[in-house]
Amino acid sequence: MHVMLGGTFDPVHNGHLRMAVELHERLEGARIRLMPCHRPPHRDQPGAEGATRLGMLRDAVAEEPGLMVDSRELDQDRVSYTGETLQQLRSELGAETPLAMVVGTDAFNTFDQWRGWMQLPELAHIIVVNRPGFPLAPPELVAAMLQERRAAEAAELQRSASGSILVMELPLLEIAATEVRSRAVAGRSIRYLVPDAVWRTIRDQGLYRLETG
Repeated sequence: MHVMLGGTFDPVHNGHLRMAVELHERLEGARIRLMPCHRPPHRDQPGAEGATRLGMLRDAVAEEPGLMVDSRELDQDRVSYTGETLQQLRSELGAETPLAMVVGTDAFNTFDQWRGWMQLPELAHIIVVNRPGFPLAPPELVAAMLQERRAAEAAELQRSASGSILVMELPLLEIAATEVRSRAVAGRSIRYLVPDAVWRTIRDQGLYRLETG
């Protein structure tokens, strides 16, 4: 089974990685694809370039065999839509291989605003992970989809290629990339919030510092 876990990873932190490891273990050794996307055009703090984010992510997962980095959305150098990415993965993996995508409860609560959202379960299972401060409260049409497709347990996702929605409560580390960037901007320590390799990159390259000139 392959699981797509997308994000800006700006920077990747231990909360991202702990969630990925939990998913790998609970989904019976599923291969977790961490997939960095293009950075949104507006940021509260300076962000790292795509190549830098990708390098930090690769360093972070280098010694964890259940996790892999998939750079396809950055390689395309354009806005990528989830449906397009899932179609690419489906064509590569074949029609019978179980494939899933991960969304937080915050994103699932606005799932009806996603492009082609009603077709996404035809391409992959959907795993909805709790996000602190965002209780599961999808709009009516999304709630109806959840009721129709909801899986009772993780093992169900292994029995078909797509079509189910699994809501998972994971023991998440409450770390946010915005907080990591804010600390870096302020010159405060971010060690132990991010992997040591990522910490060294941010420190040595002076990432996320405010432009002064």
